[in-house]
Amino acid sequence: MAKIVFLGTANAVATENHDNTHLLILNEHRAVLVDCAGSPVPRLVRAGIQPDQLSDLLLTHFHPDHVAGAPLLLMDLWLLGRTRPLTVHGLEHTISRFKAMMDLYEWRRWPDFFPIQFNIIPEKEFSPIIDDADLQLWSSPVRHLLPTIAIRIEIPSGGASVAYSTDTEPCDEMVRLARGVDILIHEASGASMGHSSVEQAAEVAAKSGARSLALVHYPANINADELIKAASGKFSGPVRFARDFEEIDLKS
Repeated sequence: MAKIVFLGTANAVATENHDNTHLLILNEHRAVLVDCAGSPVPRLVRAGIQPDQLSDLLLTHFHPDHVAGAPLLLMDLWLLGRTRPLTVHGLEHTISRFKAMMDLYEWRRWPDFFPIQFNIIPEKEFSPIIDDADLQLWSSPVRHLLPTIAIRIEIPSGGASVAYSTDTEPCDEMVRLARGVDILIHEASGASMGHSSVEQAAEVAAKSGARSLALVHYPANINADELIKAASGKFSGPVRFARDFEEIDLKS
């Protein structure tokens, strides 16, 4: 078993049935939550994941729609009786602000709180995050409004390869990180500083040689059919909009 579960696919403005973009990377040994929006525990349970299965929290950058759920996640895990450590990965810029945010909640005074282990990711291309026999993750800095990382996911035993852009303008770093992946998961907020349009995401997919494109972090009022048609003019592979609770099988 190895899969990605989209717990949310919306841009910064979520709706009742469309949560902010965050996702879970799951295999037999790890459950890695990538970003932490809203109230994560009910989303995990709805996806069939027990909260204590979480092994890692990876924060791509410190914007509210990507980190606002982290204090509630940690508190809920504590109240549910977690005792084993949780590893939190991120750039120094992100982790320092994460700690400051948690200090506002006086988390160091929560009795019998489970251990948190921090992994500071260097702000350089192809920085290793996880290197297991059955799961490998790397990150590269991308171009957003503050320090931000995209990630590449590999299943060493011949499974699918995936790159996830998080929030970024089109950039060469993203193209290199996504080189030859089976699936590029790319944001589609719209062309603006620090973000990408559907057409720009499709161009990144074409330049990187990705085999397919899944779009996330998009507005609620999109016309999916029109935008997929527009993306298909830039990228010849399959294009789709990912939906909340959709799953991607990572085993070939």
